[in-house]
Amino acid sequence: MKRTVIILLCVLVPFLGTTVFAQAIIIDHTCAQLEPMPASAILQAKQALHIAYAHTSHGSQIITGMTALIGQTNLKGYKGDIYRWNEGGGGGALDIDDRFIPGDLGHNGDVSWADPTRAYLVSHPDVNVVMYSWCGGCSDNTPQGIQAYLDQMNELEQEYPNITFVYMTGHRDIWSDATLKASNQQIRDYCVVNNKVLYDFADIESYNPDGVYYEFANDNCDYYSGPGTGLLGNWAEEWQNTHTEGVDWYDCSPAHTKALNGNLKAYAAWWLWCRLAGWEGHAGIDAYNQDIIKLYPNPATDKISLEIPINLLNSYLYVYNQLGQVVWQQQITSEISVIDVKRLKPGVYLLKTDAGIQKLMVQ
Repeated sequence: MKRTVIILLCVLVPFLGTTVFAQAIIIDHTCAQLEPMPASAILQAKQALHIAYAHTSHGSQIITGMTALIGQTNLKGYKGDIYRWNEGGGGGALDIDDRFIPGDLGHNGDVSWADPTRAYLVSHPDVNVVMYSWCGGCSDNTPQGIQAYLDQMNELEQEYPNITFVYMTGHRDIWSDATLKASNQQIRDYCVVNNKVLYDFADIESYNPDGVYYEFANDNCDYYSGPGTGLLGNWAEEWQNTHTEGVDWYDCSPAHTKALNGNLKAYAAWWLWCRLAGWEGHAGIDAYNQDIIKLYPNPATDKISLEIPINLLNSYLYVYNQLGQVVWQQQITSEISVIDVKRLKPGVYLLKTDAGIQKLMVQ
């Protein structure tokens, strides 16, 4: 079943070299898109961040996707040739020390990655973001092992208060579905409660770009009728086959998975970098199309009705407050949807669907 905690896309104060955030920053499937990231946020990330990233094959999906994104010209939402990265940040690129230490987060409470990180940071005082990935370690773990990971990450944060340590969930695994989901949920819950930064690797590869959720799936984007049984198809290939390469998606060769998944991982990574550099997660109301969906009444005091184009059926809508927090989300199941706004405080909100973002006013 879907996770029961509603994750917030939360406000982030401008990057000040500190890991103390007002609320958790969760990078999930709703962030796996080039829009509405403005070019200014990307440029700010390249100027502000010095990233150290440790991973093995599954974690390389992010790097593969980011590398292939460079030089794309016709992708929807593409802001020009500003997505470059390299080790050292030369030529105006984003600075990422890829595989700064060997290995990944390991298995069953292994925290052997911590001491090499400490040694590395002694000789790299400019680093202000550290991220590690899993490679199967959430599929065979225990609650105690996951807690050891969380405790060690928190310990590093205390030792290095000027560095942001990015938490991560483990990749999808249909053969260890229940254990994986429990491990990932433990990580998510901890990050939300303790105001951490999370790159939700599993969530990003649980949805196609239209917002369709796949309850039982693996890292290759195959989806099933149940845990380890009843193969139904491959959601990434299906989406690629019905969309235009070079416009809706781009070719790349990420480990263990399909090109589209590498695309989504790259988009979400850039969303993460932009958030850490101070972007609040939206582009400003004036930039939004106000005519995509008919909203009435607007302003509203009780309920608001939405007339939604048929092509958005089965996708999701999200309502954000002005802090960038998700205060309402639901699947679109009919061409007329109703939102009860009595639970919302008076103010201006942003309604986000796959068609774009619109302004919603509550009185």
